Amino acid sequence: MNKITHGIESTLFRSRYLLAPLYLGLVGALVLLAYRFVIEFYHLAIHIGEVNAQEFTLDLLALLDLTLLANLILMVIFAGYENFVSRIDVATDSEDRPYWMGTIDFSGLKIKLIGSLVAISVIELLKDFIELSGQAEVGEGTIWRVIIHLTFVISGVLFALMDWIADKRKFDGARK
Repeated sequence: MNKITHGIESTLFRSRYLLAPLYLGLVGALVLLAYRFVIEFYHLAIHIGEVNAQEFTLDLLALLDLTLLANLILMVIFAGYENFVSRIDVATDSEDRPYWMGTIDFSGLKIKLIGSLVAISVIELLKDFIELSGQAEVGEGTIWRVIIHLTFVISGVLFALMDWIADKRKFDGARK
């Protein structure tokens, strides 16, 4: 029976490597996102003299949006891989290793993800409001974006509250 249990546990433990192709897929998505950024930047650069300040601001916000999305993907790759698959030993001795790498647990990853989603949502709302400037009526799409943004904010606050309660319980349990 011990051999069967060991075999099951060994299989379960090794199954975490099934996540590796998903993280590699995210690296591919990051490459595609970088390509999209270059296209958007090129478009911005060649039309710099033809656009007004409002359009230029909207284009810059689109670049910022892509950058935040890339940061989000990279954070999920690093933190997800290290939390669920294996430590990234190559980065251990690297001088330019991000300071947060290896320190974000699943709880911290959730908070950072929701924070990034809120930031991306804010940029989308800002783009809407810049496009609407001077118009008297707000569209239904903008109203839904505000609702979704508020949902992200409330979710982030609730995640932080749940983590704070869990940490407080852990701390109180350790003192007893």
